[in-house]
This record gives sequence, C-alpha cells and structure tokens, in this order.
Amino acid sequence: MKSTCCCLALLLLEVCCSVYAEKRPNFVLIMVDDLGIGDLGCYGNKTLRTPNIDRLAKEGVRLTQHIAAAPLCTPSRAAFLTGRYPIRSGMAGLGRVGVFIISASSGGLPTEEVTFAKVAKQQGYHTALIGKWHLGLNCERNNDYCHHPSAHGFDHFYGIPMTNLRDCQPGHGSVFTNVQAHLPFKSLGVGVATVSLLHARGVVTMQRRLVLSLVVVAGAAAATFGLFVATFPFFNCFLMRNLEVVEQPYVSENLTQRMTEQAVGFMEKNSARPFLLFFSFIQVHTALFASAAFQRTSQHGIYGDAVQEVDWSVGQLMQTLARLKLRENTLVYLTSDQGAHLEEISVRGEVHRGSNGIYKAGKSTNWEGGIRVPGLLSWTGTLPAGKDIDEPTSNMDLFPTVVKLTRGTAPEERVIDGHDLMPLLQGKVEKSKHEFLFHYCNAYINAVRWHPPNSNSIWKVFFFSPNFYPENGTACMHTHACFCTEPYVTHHNPPLLFELSRDPSETRSLSPDTEPAFHSVLKEIRAALALHEESITPVQDQLALEHLLWKPWLQPCCSTLSRLCRCERDGEKDS
Repeated sequence: MKSTCCCLALLLLEVCCSVYAEKRPNFVLIMVDDLGIGDLGCYGNKTLRTPNIDRLAKEGVRLTQHIAAAPLCTPSRAAFLTGRYPIRSGMAGLGRVGVFIISASSGGLPTEEVTFAKVAKQQGYHTALIGKWHLGLNCERNNDYCHHPSAHGFDHFYGIPMTNLRDCQPGHGSVFTNVQAHLPFKSLGVGVATVSLLHARGVVTMQRRLVLSLVVVAGAAAATFGLFVATFPFFNCFLMRNLEVVEQPYVSENLTQRMTEQAVGFMEKNSARPFLLFFSFIQVHTALFASAAFQRTSQHGIYGDAVQEVDWSVGQLMQTLARLKLRENTLVYLTSDQGAHLEEISVRGEVHRGSNGIYKAGKSTNWEGGIRVPGLLSWTGTLPAGKDIDEPTSNMDLFPTVVKLTRGTAPEERVIDGHDLMPLLQGKVEKSKHEFLFHYCNAYINAVRWHPPNSNSIWKVFFFSPNFYPENGTACMHTHACFCTEPYVTHHNPPLLFELSRDPSETRSLSPDTEPAFHSVLKEIRAALALHEESITPVQDQLALEHLLWKPWLQPCCSTLSRLCRCERDGEKDS
C-alpha cells in the first residue's frame, strides 16, 4: 500500500511538473519612441506624472544601465527584434543617413533575419505589432511586403511603417527643409552655380550646351526636392491595418487611443492562448501630438502631454492584463529605442524634447544620453518587486530572453549578441554577461564599453565624437541630428576614456597622466574590438543610397496618384 501511494505521489508530481512546464508566459513588450530616461518618475523626474510606468518599476525590476544597441530608430529596432548588432543584418549604413525616411525605398530588415516574433509564432504564439515599424516595406513591387511586419513573424499589424516626422503633420514645419544644406543635392546645386559663374566671367571655358545641361540638372534636383517636401505627408505618412493602407495621410488626433484599443482587443481575443504583443508607440517622436484629454495637462507643453498620454495607455494595458487574470503569466517590458532628441525645437521656438537626466547629449549620439534608456520588467510572482540592477544590459537581450521563455530555438548558424536576462533578473547571477558592448554610429565603431569581471569599474572609450553646434552645447542644432561621417565628427588619438561608475555624466576624459590604468584598459578594449570585428560577416547595406532613394513603383497608395494618395478607411471612416 505504501509503495502504491509513493507511486501515485510521484505520478501526480510528474503531471504537475509537466503542466507547469507547458505553461509559457505571454509577452507585452512596450517601446516608446525617443523617450528620455529622465522623463520618468521612476528614474528621477519630479515634474511629469507617470504613475502607471512608475508602478512597473515598483512591482518589478528597474535596469539602471540598459543600453540601446544604436542611437537611431531603424538600427536600434533591428537589434531589438533580432538580438544582433544592426551591422550584422545590414541595418547600419555607411552614408550620412542612418534611418529610412521614404516609404517607397527598397531597403529593410532582410527576410533571412530571425526576430523574436518569428520564433514565438513558430512556438504557437499569436503575435501583434501595434504602432511604429520603421524597418522597410517593399522590395520590387508596391505590394510584395518583403520587409513588412508580416514577413517577420507578426500575425497582426496596426500602425505606421515609417516614422512620425514633423512633415507628417500640418503646422509642424519640415525636417528636410531644416537640413537641406547638408543633403547631397545641395552640393550639386552649389557646384553647378559656381561652374556657371566662372564660365560667365571667362575663368572657365565650356560649351554652352554643357552649361545649360548642368543648370537643368541642378534645377531638376531642386524641383524634385521641393516636390518631395510638398507631397511627403501623402506618400509617407499613412496608417496600415495588416497589408491594407487605411488612412493616408494619417491624422494623429486620437491615434494613441485607437492603437490602445487595438492592443486591448488583441489581448482580449487571445487571452486563452499564448500571445506576444509589441506595442511600439509613435509618441513621443515629433511631430508631437496628444489627444484632447491630455492637452495642456503637463508642465512641459505638448511633449509632457504626450508622455502622460503614453503613461495612460500603459495603464490601460496593465488594467486589461489584471482584468483577464494574466498578470502572473505575462512578462511586461518597457523601454525606449534611444535617448531623447535634444535638437527638437518647433518652428515657433517651442521646446519639443525630453530629458536624458544626468546623462550627456541625446539621440543620434553614443554619449550616455543617446543610448542609456529606461528598462523596466515586471512579471508578478516570477520577478522580484522593487529591485534595481546596475549591470550593463542591452535591448538586444530581449531576443534570447523571449526565445528561451517560449522554448524556441535561436538560429545556430549566426551570432546572437544579446543574453538571456532571466538569471540576472531573478538574482541567480549577479553579473551581466556583457563584458563588452560595442557602440556603433551608423556602420562605424564609435565607442566601446568594458565591464571587467570581478570589478565594479565600467570603462568607456570613444574613437570619435560628434561636433556639437553650438560648440559649447551637447547637440547638433545645425543638422537636426548628429552625423557619423566627415566633416561632422572629430577623431581622437589617443581615444577619449571615461570611467562611468565614477563619472556617469562623462564630464572628465581621462589621460595617461590622470589614470594609471589608461594604457592597459585601452589594450584590453582594442583586443576585444578586434575579435568582435572578426565576427562581422559582410552583408548587403540596406541603408545604401540605392536602397534609400524614392522608387515610384514601390509607393503604397490607397487611391489613384491623381488624388495624391488620400483615403480614410479606418474605423468609422470606412468608405
């Protein structure tokens, strides 16, 4: 009898363990566009109300050294989805432009890349992306959707394939007119004008036909640029539901409410099965907007209003999980794709930018203000509450974390740069596996972070840095974002060295005279960088000029071109 009871007990234990093992968590992964780490109460802000986001920190884990793999939207998001430095997928360009700016371009996240959504879907998860994509759309036709979220594991998509530039909303001005002096066509115009003037004064002798041809080319380039700016909202600012364009150009008013409704509906519909929701906020990237209920509710103008609307939306997601009794079986993660965009000043001189707290500079730079981002993880009953982790972590870490929790398999034939976060979050290990983190500015190695084993030191080396304008500032106001190419950077020999654990604001560059370990630190970092560069396999540059240029045959248009691609088919506006 005793033997029988023991056998029954073992059998019951085996069944219980099997049931527990089969229960895989849901995922609600939240990324806020251009949110500064200093914008949230849980990271020290005293003037913005973010109670719902702050509650995530109180009920979960707060990462204090969470690093974006790139300081710009497109490469950062590629790294987040794949767990790989964007250079490995061709999502870090060699040119001046570091993101996709035209919907009818042919570049994008290659189909052979594996995202965490693709792995989750293979494991039986239902997956959705709500909000911003910014990783390409088409390759050869305007409906092949080779780079669309559906090609990368998302069953449902409701959002914008590009980004929310100022040009998308009336009255916000144009990014392109602000930076036209730094665009390639400007050099062409200046060159043609110079040659024509020299010819007219007899300094240079040329055939009249050649001079006229050059003038025509320059005029055509200028006219094309003007047409591009004028038609940008119609061709590039549109809302999609799965493969259909449902609003072109989209209207930002109440857009966050609409997206929140989509996210809530997705969770309700899939509450009985495993799901992965990636809510990629369009806010707080300019052109800034906030719904009527949130306008003029903050101390920081429209930017603060937008942050507080994001917080409201996060609260709606968390309330839905609680109502569906899913909090104990859902991993919630909140971050930003990079630091706040400090160059954002409106056409009327209004400050449309966030705060990076004590950290230097912002978006488009690898100073801490550009890449140190919020990192909050909450999972009731599985992760500790109110815990801070000051170890270096990366947004690339979400890929292996999701893959392991879904019991999927990461591709073995490629390098995965992220590491599973769960042992660190649960306190099973105290040190991050990221001894080194490599900081790229587009496709160029800009800086390297080193956290030696058995040490509290965190060293950071800069091989070049952006030229700020004005010179005594920490932003590139003349170009609207800092560039990575000559003549917009200064190279350093020897490199700049900082000790982040003592100087997180990067105010004191060390030298061999002030830091005895200067040469030994630099030697270790150079050796690690050499090994890293050996692991990079050359791939097609998805941000090369030929991929970035506008291709009319790739242009998504929900009506005839004669109507400038206009439609209003979303929700009640169905026509």
